[in-house]
Amino acid sequence: MKNQAEGIQKGLTNHEIVTLAVYLIGGDTQYVDTEDVAVKANEIAPSRFTWRKYPDQINIENVRAFLSDAKKDKNGGFLKGAGKDGWLLTENGVAFARARVTSLEHVDLSRERLSAKDRRWLQHERTRMLSSEAFEKFSAGMHDAITLQEAESFFRLDVYVTGNAREDKIIRALNAFGNDPQLGVAVKALAEKARTEGKNNEHSH
Repeated sequence: MKNQAEGIQKGLTNHEIVTLAVYLIGGDTQYVDTEDVAVKANEIAPSRFTWRKYPDQINIENVRAFLSDAKKDKNGGFLKGAGKDGWLLTENGVAFARARVTSLEHVDLSRERLSAKDRRWLQHERTRMLSSEAFEKFSAGMHDAITLQEAESFFRLDVYVTGNAREDKIIRALNAFGNDPQLGVAVKALAEKARTEGKNNEHSH
C-alpha cells in the first residue's frame, strides 16, 4: 500500500510537494500557515511526511524543513516566508505549481475558495489598476514616460513600504494578475520597474 501511495506522486521531491500544497491552500496571494501546508502535503503524498513510529501523525518539523528548502535558489526559489509568519509563493513557485498540479493523482485539486472579502479585494484591485496613470501610459505605449512614483502607486507602494513588505505587494499582484488578459503584461513590466528603480532609489538615500 505504502509503495502504491509513494508511486502516485513519484518524480516530485519533498520541497516540490510542499510548494504544491502551499498553492492548493491559496498561498499565491496570502501567507499560509505551516500546519495547513502539512495537512495538504500529507494528502498529496501520504506517509511521506509522517513519523516512522507513528505513521498517522504528520511530522511538522519535517514539513517546515522542506518549506525552507523550497526558498533556496538552488531548489527553484519557490517560496518566501518562515515558520512563524507563514509562507507565500514567489512567481517561480506559482509557475511551477500551475504547471505540475494537474499531474497529481487522487488529490482534491479544488483550490480553497476565495472568501467574498478576497474576491471583492481582487475585483477592486483590478479596477484600480486598470484606471491607474501607469496603466494608461503603458497601454498607450508610453512606457518610458511612466515615473517610478506611478509604477509604485500601481502596486500601492510608497516610501513607507520598504524591503520585504514591498516585495510581498509586488509578488501578490504578479501572482493574482500576471495571467490576466488585460493586465498581465503591464503588471510584469511595472513590477520590473518598481523593483529595479525602487532598489536604486533606496540605495541613493
